[in-house]
Amino acid sequence: MRRAYYQIFSSIITIVFVAGCASVKPVPFKTAVDTTLKHIDFQSKQTYHLDDLGIYASNEFDGARLNSFVKKNDSTALVLVQPENMPINNSPYYAFKTWSDAPRSFYFEFKYPKGFKHRYISKLKINNKWTVIDSSFVFKKDSIITIKLNLSKAPITVAAQEIQSSIDVKNWYSEIVKGKEDFVKVRSAGKSVLGKNLPVLDLYSGSKKNKEIIILLTRQHPPEVTGYYAFQSFLSTILADNDLSKSFLSKYRVLAFPILNPDGVDLGHWRHNAAGVDLNRDWSVYNQPEIRQITRFIERNKKGRIILGLDFHSTWHDVFYTNKAREGTTLPGFIDDWFASLERNIPNYKVNEESGNSAKPVSKGWFLQGHNAVGITYEIGDATPKESIALFGRISAEQMMTILMTK
Repeated sequence: MRRAYYQIFSSIITIVFVAGCASVKPVPFKTAVDTTLKHIDFQSKQTYHLDDLGIYASNEFDGARLNSFVKKNDSTALVLVQPENMPINNSPYYAFKTWSDAPRSFYFEFKYPKGFKHRYISKLKINNKWTVIDSSFVFKKDSIITIKLNLSKAPITVAAQEIQSSIDVKNWYSEIVKGKEDFVKVRSAGKSVLGKNLPVLDLYSGSKKNKEIIILLTRQHPPEVTGYYAFQSFLSTILADNDLSKSFLSKYRVLAFPILNPDGVDLGHWRHNAAGVDLNRDWSVYNQPEIRQITRFIERNKKGRIILGLDFHSTWHDVFYTNKAREGTTLPGFIDDWFASLERNIPNYKVNEESGNSAKPVSKGWFLQGHNAVGITYEIGDATPKESIALFGRISAEQMMTILMTK
């Protein structure tokens, strides 16, 4: 059944790929990466029931990741989680709902394939509110993580990161653009492998002709939700109804892509799209329809030059990945000025920068090699508090606008 499904799925992908031939000039990188179609293993969507214990676990929702759920003993179940395919980086993502016939405490032991270790602190959604699991309910023995939950008939969602599905993303940007239609247009760059929309928010005031362009990207990698939250704060700040944002959008244009990998997000993937590929390695020859259509949209719709690209991600800690090449680019002094302004305006904040020209075909290298523009990968830590993320996003957007308005 799964093999037959994959064969049908592969045929659909092939049709999608052939139908959308690339029209954007390839960008050369020192290290090539194979971004053609890869086999993926689909989850079996179901609700697991430990009959003798009255315990349930389900992956029947967008953003879920649970490959099996089996009894270990009368108080513990094994949560088996596998990636969509391999090789893949060490970012085991999980998400499931669980409940019980009667109130009781129960333990959940996470089990991953050999070589992978637990990365994310569990987030719990209880009564429609997300919280971080209390550390006293987390137990570690060697590399094995077990959590304790107090169950009842009301389902608890347990996830590596708060779930932000493609529908959640659409609901968010649909809300923030209300009443701002004069200077923000919601458009589409095309469709994902599985036919999901690739939305674009096009921000500018007056004419877009000859306006220099800033590009914002996020959710290339599905679990990287903290980076998406920084993107939300950053974009909301640009859309604020104040003198700075009004002046900025009169001078510049922003193309913001709030979800580059909707298939991977909704399928609960650790890292890849529905074709089993890391999208942030496809910014050279555009094998994947998401990157091909997004780059084609940018090239076809730009009426001015691209000067800056920010790609919002998540990793173990807050860090900015930058290109060393700056002299002769569109904004040779921007990075130093921006980082200095962040340290001045965020209390007790020190910029963590790691600089190196991209050898692999990632977005920040595409901005540099393809457009001579400043490219930055804006990484937020897995466990950075949401209040801090909102502050970082707001201040970094305000300072970007302030610096560019003096350019």
